[in-house]
Amino acid sequence: MTPKVAKCRSLAISLYRTRINPTLHHRSFLNNGPDTIEELLDRHVVKKEKAPDDEEENELLNRRRLTSTRREALSLYRDVLRATRFFAWPDARGVVWRDVLRENARREFEAARFEKNPEIVTRLLIGGRDAVQSALDKLAEKQREEIAKQQGDRDRR
Repeated sequence: MTPKVAKCRSLAISLYRTRINPTLHHRSFLNNGPDTIEELLDRHVVKKEKAPDDEEENELLNRRRLTSTRREALSLYRDVLRATRFFAWPDARGVVWRDVLRENARREFEAARFEKNPEIVTRLLIGGRDAVQSALDKLAEKQREEIAKQQGDRDRR
């Protein structure tokens, strides 16, 4: 027999059996699939995802903020260390300003180390950035004044 004829013959036999005993065919059809309606629904109905509680969502959001603010804090600390390289002269006690500024920065970062409130952390980061920028601006202005003063002294000679 050719494959087409065999396929048609098996289809005809199964249709004939369903006419004779429809419950027998229905049972075998159910056994090939899920046993109960609940199983059928579980497999084919889209389930809603469990909505996270507001507290869980807020905690996750805070963790993300802390991770990003932690990176920002490290970046700020590195910027402070880089900026203090330019302060190479001693203060009135004979201690180099670079060391004084680094100790103060370390002390302030350690004091705010375990701060959990994102608003306070953000405020501290913004204040730190502003302080570093203003210190560098003042340093650059003083350097310009010194250069101008030295050039004025040379011109007088």
